Amino acid sequence: MNQLVVISRTAWLAVCSASAVLACGGLSGQATELPVIVWQGRTMGSPYTVKVVDANLTQSQTEALKAEVEDRLKEVNRQMSHYQPESELSRFNRAPSTAPFKVSPEFARVVRFSLELYRRSNGAFDPTLAPVINLWGFGEKTDQQRVPPEADLRAAMKTTGSQHLSVTANDELVKDIPELTINLSAVAKGFGVDQMVKVLRGHGLTNIYAAIAGEVKGLGHNPRGTNWQVGISAPLAHWREDDAMAAVVSLSDQAISTSGDYQKFFTDAKGRRLCHIFDPKTGWPVQNNVGGVSVVAQDNMTADGLATTLFVLGPVAGLRFIESWTNAAALFIVRESEGKFRSIPSSRFACLTGCQP
Repeated sequence: MNQLVVISRTAWLAVCSASAVLACGGLSGQATELPVIVWQGRTMGSPYTVKVVDANLTQSQTEALKAEVEDRLKEVNRQMSHYQPESELSRFNRAPSTAPFKVSPEFARVVRFSLELYRRSNGAFDPTLAPVINLWGFGEKTDQQRVPPEADLRAAMKTTGSQHLSVTANDELVKDIPELTINLSAVAKGFGVDQMVKVLRGHGLTNIYAAIAGEVKGLGHNPRGTNWQVGISAPLAHWREDDAMAAVVSLSDQAISTSGDYQKFFTDAKGRRLCHIFDPKTGWPVQNNVGGVSVVAQDNMTADGLATTLFVLGPVAGLRFIESWTNAAALFIVRESEGKFRSIPSSRFACLTGCQP
C-alpha cells in the first residue's frame, strides 16, 4: 500500500515529455515528434479520440479511415445501445417471451463474456441490472437521480439475475423470465474501443491511440517514439475534467479502463455519495471507500468489465480476484479522508505499466 501523490495536469504533461526524451536517449534540445493524425467524435453518449502516428496517409485515405471507424461504432450502437429503441439489445429487452432471440455474433460475444464475469465474480458483475439502473435515474428512462421507494426496488430486483440469461451456440439470447432486461454499459464502450483498434490495425497501422471516455488502448508508440502515457484522474469530491491526475501509466499494446464514483453520482439527504455503479446483491449504489479502480489488460472489453467488478468487490476481495486473471492488473484508489487518498496496486500493476504509484 502506498500514499497517493496527486499531480497536476501540467506536471503530468511534463512527466510525459521528460520520459519520452529520456527514452529516446536523452535528446538535447526539443525532441523531434513524428507526424500524427488526430480526430474526435461522439459515440455511446461519450467523446472518442483516435490518434495515428507516422502513418503516411493521404487526405482521402484519412477521411475513408474516419468513416470506417465511425461506421463500426454505429454498428456497435445498433447492436448494444440501450438508448436506441431499435437496437438489438432494446428489442431483446422488449421481447415478451422466453423464446431464443437471434443477435449479431459480436453482441453474443459480449454477453458471453459478461456471463463469464458474472460467474467468476460470484455475481459482483451482473449485466441484467437494467431495471435497477433505470429506477435510480442512471439509465435511459430518466436522468432524474433519486433514492427509489423500497417496494419499487424490491420489485425491480425480482426481475434481475444473470442466472436467468444464457447464450446458445447459434448466437441466440435466452431469458427464462420474460421481464429480464440487460444493460451492457459496463462493457460496451470497452468493446467499442477494441473494434476501433481492429479497424485501424486492419489497414496495417501499428502506432495507435484509441479512446472512448475512460476506455483507452495504446498500440506501438506515441509521436515521441515511446510508450503512450495515460493519466489516471484523482477521484476528487467535485471532479472536473482538467483536475489533477493520481498516476501516470505507460502503455504499449495494452488497454486501460477506469471506473469511479466521481463523475456520475448524486448525494442524498444523509450525505451519502450514490454513484452509477451498483451492487447486484442489494440494488444499491456501491458503498465503500473506493474512489476509483483502473485495470490494465490486453483488450478493453476485459479491462472495462473488470474495472466495474473490482469497484463492486472493493480492495480486499478485489485484489484477490484480479490476481486470478492472467495479463491483467489493477490500481485501487481509496479515500482515507476528504481530499486524501491511498493507492493500492495489484502485484502485476507496476511491471505491466511502468507505473510506481
